[in-house]
Amino acid sequence: MLDSLSSIALFVRVADTRSFSIAARQLGISVPAASKGFARLEARLGVRLLNRTTRKVSLTDDGQAFLARCRQILLEAQEAEDVLSSRRVTLGGRLRVQMPVGFGRVVVLPALPRFLDAHPQLAIDIEMSDRVVDLAEEGLDVSLRIGEVPDSRVIARRICAIRFVACASPDYLARHGAPRSPEDLAAHQCLPYWLPRSGRYRPWLFARDGVPMSVPVNGRFNINNSEALIDLAVAGAGIVFVSTFLAAQAVAAGRLRTVLDDYATDGPPVSSVYLPSRQLSSRVRAFVEFVAGLVPTSGEPQ
Repeated sequence: MLDSLSSIALFVRVADTRSFSIAARQLGISVPAASKGFARLEARLGVRLLNRTTRKVSLTDDGQAFLARCRQILLEAQEAEDVLSSRRVTLGGRLRVQMPVGFGRVVVLPALPRFLDAHPQLAIDIEMSDRVVDLAEEGLDVSLRIGEVPDSRVIARRICAIRFVACASPDYLARHGAPRSPEDLAAHQCLPYWLPRSGRYRPWLFARDGVPMSVPVNGRFNINNSEALIDLAVAGAGIVFVSTFLAAQAVAAGRLRTVLDDYATDGPPVSSVYLPSRQLSSRVRAFVEFVAGLVPTSGEPQ
C-alpha cells in the first residue's frame, strides 16, 4: 500500500512538473529511480499514463482521468494524517493567500480576525486582486477564485455560487425608465466589467423560463473593478450588473434599485484553490475550512 502511494505521488509530481528530473529532485530520488518506479506503476495498471519524448512529457487520456483520482487519494491520505497530528500541532508560520477584491473585502476580511485569534502563531499575506494566479509559480498557498477552475494541477473546493443582479440609481431610472427585459438593455447606458487582457466585457447572464441567456452589453466606462462600477451607478451613470453581496448595502440604503429581477439567475461558483502540498496542508486546510464556513455551500454570501 505504501509503495502504491509513493507511485501515485510520483505520478502526480511528474504530471504537475511535466518533467521526470524536476519531479525526482523534488521527491529526493534519482531520475533512474523515478523512471523505474513510474514504469512499474504503468505495468501494474496495464495502461500508458504519459506520452514521453526527448523534449516533453504529456498526459494520455487515461493519464488525465487517473490524475484526478490520484489527487483525491493523496488528499484523503493527507487529511487522515492531519486528523492525528492536529491534536498536537499548533498552526504557525505564514500563509500566502490571493482573493478577489470584492469577495475578500465584503465576505472574508470582516471574519479574518476571528481566524487569527484561533491561531495566534499564524500570519497571513493577502493579495487582493481579480487576476487568475499560478499558485506554484508565484509561491501562493491558496487562491479564492470566481468561475470554473479547469486546471487539473490544483484542487478546487466549492464555497458557494455567486448571484448577480442588475441595478441602477433611482435618479437614472427616473430619467431613462427601467428595462422590462434583458433585450431592453441595448437602449440603456450600461456599466459592464472590463476584462483588460481580452479587451472585452464580462457577459451579463440572465434566464428566461429557466433557460440561461447571455446578453452582450457595451459601455462608455472601461473599468475592471466592481466597486468602482457601483459608485458610478449610484452617481446615476447607468445600469450595473454585480453580485448581490456587493450591491446589498447600496440597495438597502435606497441608493440603488434592482431591475430585471424576474430574469435573475445563478452566476459562477466561488472556490478555494490550492495545490496538493504536504508541507502546508495543515495551514491550508484550516483556512479552507474557515472560508467554507462563512457562507452556505448551496447559496451565496449574505
